[in-house]
Amino acid sequence: MTPEQLADRLERASKHVGPAIHRAVQHTGELGRARIRGNASGRPGPNVITGAYRNSWQTETRRLPYGAQCTIGTDAPQGRRLEFGFMGMTDSLGRTYHQPPLPHVGPAIDYIGATLLMEMRHAVAEVLR
Repeated sequence: MTPEQLADRLERASKHVGPAIHRAVQHTGELGRARIRGNASGRPGPNVITGAYRNSWQTETRRLPYGAQCTIGTDAPQGRRLEFGFMGMTDSLGRTYHQPPLPHVGPAIDYIGATLLMEMRHAVAEVLR
């Protein structure tokens, strides 16, 4: 391949980088949310009573110039308490709690990172075809 051919190939690929990365990040976010929800479906994570907490986990993917950003989170008030525990803390009503942590997000982080790396490799391969 000549330098001119390489330059043409990279020029064509540059038009597709942003959308390919957006798809990869969005897919990784959905897989990460599924992993967190799975971890929040019983021990060692929190037990499921109604499923409302597990279903509160959402993803939000935004486009960036030549990329994307995905946020995975919950607006449920018990999220931090379940993940990190609530040991020896007194609430506003004077009750003292000894709730151990039930991690469900932390154990998903390595999986999300490995999945994102794999998805980025696929995106680059797709763009450079």
